[in-house]
Amino acid sequence: MKNSSKKKFPGKNNKDYKKNSVLGYSSKKTNRSEKNERFSKNSANNNNVENLNKTNNTFSSLKRTKPIFKSNTEFSKKNSDNHQEFTSKRNFDDWIWGKHSVYEALNSERAINRIWCTSEIFSSDKFYILLKDLKSKGVLIEEVSWNRLSQMTNGASHQGVALQLACAKTISLEQLIDFSKHNCANPIILALDGITDPHNVGAIIRSAEAFDCKGIIIPQRRSAGLTGTVAKVAAGALEHLQVSRVVNLNRALEELKKYGFLVVGLSGDGQLSISNFQEKAPLVVIVGSEDKGISLLTQKKCDFLLNIPLKGKTSSLNASVAAAISLFHLTSK
Repeated sequence: MKNSSKKKFPGKNNKDYKKNSVLGYSSKKTNRSEKNERFSKNSANNNNVENLNKTNNTFSSLKRTKPIFKSNTEFSKKNSDNHQEFTSKRNFDDWIWGKHSVYEALNSERAINRIWCTSEIFSSDKFYILLKDLKSKGVLIEEVSWNRLSQMTNGASHQGVALQLACAKTISLEQLIDFSKHNCANPIILALDGITDPHNVGAIIRSAEAFDCKGIIIPQRRSAGLTGTVAKVAAGALEHLQVSRVVNLNRALEELKKYGFLVVGLSGDGQLSISNFQEKAPLVVIVGSEDKGISLLTQKKCDFLLNIPLKGKTSSLNASVAAAISLFHLTSK
């Protein structure tokens, strides 16, 4: 019993246990209160930090949104500047649009390069006869949609029709034949096949006038018209050279043959060198594009296919350069 009582409740140990238990409880209580105080302080600090972070985040987000807004403004400004630059690059000085303006221009017999219109305008009583007559004279007329025409005129009030004026008047093929026959025994006329670059066309016109060609033939399609760029590159030569714009080049060549013209084509595959060509007759010299050359159907219309002998490694010449070299050879004999 003693042993058991001692084991269970030793006196000193019991007192010590009570003391320790009281001390232990109170110490735990104080520790917990200190911890709670620390936690409350920390939570307050954390709240302050969170509030500070929120304000910092808000401030930083404001700082971030400011350059984003600025960049968006700059981007829209750049877009508007690019649009204005594109608009300014397209020169509308030689353009006319609107029903009444175009109708008066057609009746005034001004030189016209190209006409764009909707199908309603083309088939209307007011425009049909005029447009049909101009098309037969070589003026290129394209039927386009309303939206396409708005895009081309940058949203102008076009009313379904627009045209581009030409820098010089053209004459009919019959007039060109009569003019060339009356002014020279063996005239030379240049014909262009598929040359769409206005710089090349302008340079060819300049060379043709310099070597005393009597005229130049430009097909209605697949060729640059007499635009301002052509006139500028021609450097005044367009004022002294007769130009005929034909609907179909091959039919025009057949017509020229009836009047005694020999049709000569410039081709890298030609079997005869231009320096060995000795024919004395009225000539039509056909110049094709640099990449495709003369079309196969037009080659069949040719009486001769001439080549320009090249001594270097370059396999072809620019169309305007080939035209100038061939005219020099043909007019120096």
